[in-house]
Amino acid sequence: MNPREDRSWTVDEVAAFLGVPKTTLYQWRYLGIGPKAARVGRHLRYLPSDVLDWFRAQQEAA
Repeated sequence: MNPREDRSWTVDEVAAFLGVPKTTLYQWRYLGIGPKAARVGRHLRYLPSDVLDWFRAQQEAA
């Protein structure tokens, strides 16, 4: 298993993966249209599988 797949991703990592600014991720979260994320203390974390599922859904909708 890839080490990046067995832990949650930070906002910086998701932004880099998707090629979008971090502010876009925060806006998508506020609007309820982005990949699923969870708060761990004050920090947002994303499961890689959730990000990939969301991305695939965007591809199918396009």
